[in-house]
Amino acid sequence: MDFYGKDFLRILDFSEDELHYMLAMAKKFKEMKHDRVNHKYFPDKSIAILFEKTSTRTRCSFEVAGYDLGMGVTFLDPTGSQMGHKESIADTARVLARIYDGIEYRGFDQKIVDDLAKYADVPVWNGLTDECHPTQALADFMTIEEHFGHLKGLTLAFVGDTRNNVGNSLMAMSAKMGVNYIACGPENLKPSDEMIQKCKPIAEKNGSTITVTSDINDLAGKADVLYTDVWLSLGEDAAKWGERIKLLEPYRVTMEMMNLAKPTSVFLHCLPSFHDLNTSIARDVHEKFGIKEMEVSNEVFESERSLAFDEAENRMHTIKAVMFLTLYNKEAK
Repeated sequence: MDFYGKDFLRILDFSEDELHYMLAMAKKFKEMKHDRVNHKYFPDKSIAILFEKTSTRTRCSFEVAGYDLGMGVTFLDPTGSQMGHKESIADTARVLARIYDGIEYRGFDQKIVDDLAKYADVPVWNGLTDECHPTQALADFMTIEEHFGHLKGLTLAFVGDTRNNVGNSLMAMSAKMGVNYIACGPENLKPSDEMIQKCKPIAEKNGSTITVTSDINDLAGKADVLYTDVWLSLGEDAAKWGERIKLLEPYRVTMEMMNLAKPTSVFLHCLPSFHDLNTSIARDVHEKFGIKEMEVSNEVFESERSLAFDEAENRMHTIKAVMFLTLYNKEAK
């Protein structure tokens, strides 16, 4: 397959075969990394990674993946770039494309990464927007496939605030991969009708289903994977904590919920996670609202059923695959 020069903006932009190919490439890169096989294929290339939202996993994954491929990497946060302040998105894209071979963006509005892709004539990769988180979904499905040995026919349940960017990308990836998808959360935090209508026909074509429910009992005996995310996303108003806790406490992933799902079910989380009081945000929420655990119990998070750190490592391998495939010009070799 030829991905050269393509942007990676959302899961729905790619076919099922293309996504399977990306996952296969990521597995090859993981083997090479673990076996310490040199894969510096691009010593003459450089990339820029633009971060309007902070991150640990996304930044480290892009930087190390870039270095492993032999590339130079420039990190720019809001203090290191004039993008959107003194310089338009269009002008920023055209300037960076003259200097770099690829551009990553992590921030807020999906339109920003779409505009970067529109005006830059080099690949643009979406590291996260308010609408979707495609590199995360790739890593999640790589982790699921590693554990179960296959994807098609499995059931993934996303529990909590199911309308967020991670949920959108998981729904799209599930539909593409023939995985049954359950969005289980409060009625007023359910996925958008637009997203559901985009994904349902794809799921039907691939022999899977999309279910939206507010009843955790609908997970009984069905879910192979229980997935959750923080109750308040980065950039949201901290004043909403009280409202979110009231809405989402019934959807905390506990061992009781894990046991309600299939006996072989596993737990995933995109991280960071508030499963204990070892962060300043968790301690602050505990002081105000009296809860020691938020979206997942510490028992589940630290259990053998939790694959969260395998998932975190796989961010690097899937990002490396995306960058390699979109930068590799078969015709030039």
